Amino acid sequence: MDDQALNRIADALERMVPAPLAAPDFNAAPAFVWQVEPDRLEPVEQVNRVDLDLLVGINRSRDTLLDNTRRFAAGYKANNALLWGARGMGKSSLVKAVHGTLQDEHPDLKLVELQREDMNSVARLLNHLRAAPHRFILFCDDLSFSHDDQHYKSLKAVLDGGIEGRPENVVFYATSNRRHLMPRDMIENERSSAINPSEAVEEKVSLSDRFGLWLGFHPCDQDEYLAMIDRYCAAYGVTVDAETLRAEAIEWQATRGSRSGRVAWQFFVDLAGRTGVHIA
Repeated sequence: MDDQALNRIADALERMVPAPLAAPDFNAAPAFVWQVEPDRLEPVEQVNRVDLDLLVGINRSRDTLLDNTRRFAAGYKANNALLWGARGMGKSSLVKAVHGTLQDEHPDLKLVELQREDMNSVARLLNHLRAAPHRFILFCDDLSFSHDDQHYKSLKAVLDGGIEGRPENVVFYATSNRRHLMPRDMIENERSSAINPSEAVEEKVSLSDRFGLWLGFHPCDQDEYLAMIDRYCAAYGVTVDAETLRAEAIEWQATRGSRSGRVAWQFFVDLAGRTGVHIA
């Protein structure tokens, strides 16, 4: 094979290799979404979130996460946090609201969202964040693992960091419906079929132990559900007769078959539209 042919092959291979990620401009936005193929950080100029004051019924979790994040933003060590529990009770909303609350005080605090499916690329992402002068909340929503899922091994790079250690300027917040990040029946099945049951799922289950903060979110009762709607109405200036509001709100949750912060917000969106109030 002559040199000309080798050069053509080399050129073709170079075109197949994605260009390395240029140093991101972290001053361009308060938040970013990590994308792969090719690797890039997409800026998010307007984060979809609600004000922290609008989150009702999760006071203890709110205060704990806010204090942890404020210390981290100020340059101190902080714990990774796992927000687990009932669907629609404000887990991801709390992470985004806490970040928004601290933006004015700490403009260098950035939120970076990582999809669970891209967890195996987290080492590359951490290398980019490590070199930046900012501080980052690395956020993964709805994190969980199946029995044959190998993404949990990449998660260890975030939580423990191997010999290099987790970057000092990164803290990891994850939400999940499961406290141990995997279904209970899967835990029991693997234990029952393993040669050594006590070690069968220890590697995966112990991932949750690596989070310094466990913040539980539980289903709300009717009073909390109605209090959420009252808070939304007061914040956005929606005026409705109290008895009418209560009756419509209860009917709405009955048709949905559940009560949660998400259901309360969905009812309020419908109510605001019917009363001619714009929600910013």
